[in-house]
Amino acid sequence: MTRPPARTRTRLRALLAQWGFVVPAVVYLLLFFGYPIVENVVMSFQQYTPATFYTGAAPFVGLRNYAEILTSGQFSQALLTTVLFTAGSVAGQFLLGLALALFFRRSFPLGGLLRSLLLLPWLLPLVVSATTWKWMLDTDDGVVNDALRALHIVSSGIPWLTGTSQALVSVTLVNIWVGIPFNTAILYSGLRNIPAQLYEAAALDGAGPVASFRHITWPLLRPAVSVVLVLGVVYTLKVLDIILVVTGGGPADATQTLATRSYQLSFQQFEFGRGAAMGNVLIILSLVLALVLRRADRRAAHA
Repeated sequence: MTRPPARTRTRLRALLAQWGFVVPAVVYLLLFFGYPIVENVVMSFQQYTPATFYTGAAPFVGLRNYAEILTSGQFSQALLTTVLFTAGSVAGQFLLGLALALFFRRSFPLGGLLRSLLLLPWLLPLVVSATTWKWMLDTDDGVVNDALRALHIVSSGIPWLTGTSQALVSVTLVNIWVGIPFNTAILYSGLRNIPAQLYEAAALDGAGPVASFRHITWPLLRPAVSVVLVLGVVYTLKVLDIILVVTGGGPADATQTLATRSYQLSFQQFEFGRGAAMGNVLIILSLVLALVLRRADRRAAHA
């Protein structure tokens, strides 16, 4: 039996090496992402209750779980809260992150140290950050109200977490604080990749800061902007721990989102089928918004 040519053997080894890197990643994705998603979809079409764990019986109910959650009054309120929470968080994180990225683009003493310290909110566990903010925003003993009273801005404590009109604003601000470092890091990296010669040429042509930002910074920063917006929307839609720790979804469901509603159905009311259906609705919403943002970015790039 003749051996294959040396070139063929080299190509075969290269192909096997490539698959050696790809296969573990594919297996990981299938086991830890694909399998849970498939099981969640299957569960959403079943009447899955705590008794199912003992009997193994989970009757098929078709679209009943979806019909029940979509027609309930809580769904429309949770959807509106999710949209407001996501829009406010993503806008705040992006605008403040962009402002800080532009600020840190210029070299100044201790700039590297300040950039490193800026990452602390992102590195802290979310439960720790949320617990700290819950204490800070406490109506009676919170440091925020103490500072406002000391500055004579308010005479009594603001119910940041117990007022129905303040609670959503509070959790949104907390989520903005958590997400600013990620936005700043990605946008700062994008700014660093823009050649300085372009700004020098623009300055020679008489372009000011606004014109340079409009015609140089923004067009060349668009890939990084697309990344932070898409990831920001997807991450914010599924935010659970911050809301659960800070407000628990209250008061009076004022901070109840689709994510917290799915958690409530599954692990508080033990209606796993309806909770899975709510989770699938959240996944579909995330995919739709991500595709819309990507398409809008492509249209803007070709405009």
